[in-house]
Amino acid sequence: MTPSTANITFSPTPYEQVGRRIQRLVSDPKVQKRQAVDITRRKDETPEAWEQVLQELDETDGITVERLQPGCVRIGWKRYIDL
Repeated sequence: MTPSTANITFSPTPYEQVGRRIQRLVSDPKVQKRQAVDITRRKDETPEAWEQVLQELDETDGITVERLQPGCVRIGWKRYIDL
């Protein structure tokens, strides 16, 4: 008999956790109206995962990542719409 895969759970990687949190924050209707959000890295998020997500966002056309202070950034996309 083979084990059932229905009982297997997968934990998201630290990278996925950071990405999902940022995605939830960006999806907020108030943030969508403002077209920017300030985000601070949480203590339970690894610096490596945080930097990887920010680097990928920064490399995406139409998205700006402004470093406000260590562990805090402003992610915006208004300039893309204004072009």
